[in-house]
Amino acid sequence: MKKLSARRRHPLAALVVLLFALAVTGGLYAAFSPAGEAKAENTSAQSTAIEEGKKLYAVGCASCHGTGGQGTTDGPSLVGVGAAAVDFQVSTGRMPAQQQGPQAPKKKKAYDQAETDQLAAYIASLGSGPAVPEKGQYNPEGADIARGGELFRNNCAQCHNFTGEGGALTHGKSAPDLGDVDAKHVYEAMLTGPQNMPSFPDTVLKPKDKKDVIAYLKKVNSKESETPGGFNLGGFGPVSEGLFGWVFGLGALVAVAVWVAARTAKAKKS
Repeated sequence: MKKLSARRRHPLAALVVLLFALAVTGGLYAAFSPAGEAKAENTSAQSTAIEEGKKLYAVGCASCHGTGGQGTTDGPSLVGVGAAAVDFQVSTGRMPAQQQGPQAPKKKKAYDQAETDQLAAYIASLGSGPAVPEKGQYNPEGADIARGGELFRNNCAQCHNFTGEGGALTHGKSAPDLGDVDAKHVYEAMLTGPQNMPSFPDTVLKPKDKKDVIAYLKKVNSKESETPGGFNLGGFGPVSEGLFGWVFGLGALVAVAVWVAARTAKAKKS
């Protein structure tokens, strides 16, 4: 006991205890405080984005979709559509729409990316829905192009044709050309099903499948892509090729037959 009491009364004992207490306090602060601060900062930034998005929505969207996104006779409800749908529609210029019609065409966008993100944050706060995909989800590098072609032909070619060059639909609608569409927007379109297009959520078409489809589209529409058969005739497949053969091939045969008959008749007269 005397030895322990002597150590406690040592001149450096108080300094050692103080240093130990500071080390423990600093360690606990480093372990817990930064994560809490980062979380608070993210929450604050998200709240700010939602508030700014709400202001933009009130000016450019509420007249058609309602003050709370509940929808009106001029525009559908946006509750639950998710941030991905907003990013697609606004980034491609389809929204805000200039006028009512069979479908909203692609045009010059009205909002920059920061404003688009704010609008998406506000709409996402109204109800859960598909989030904006990360770059790794839609980057076609390393994807299976052959499988993407198979998936595209089975699920998309009926409207967009075999190489994604688009085509006419009913009642003034059309499937757009996918040749110059950004990979992110192709992914978002498959995820959300804009306008006349059916949606392909991850339960129907897995993220890897979507990436494969994007890789196929980029390959067949690249400048380096070759068409072994010559002119691709719009990429519509055997229908356009057969029609071309009948119209021009049969027409050429008729022209040759008329020329031969005329030469024969002229020879007989001579």
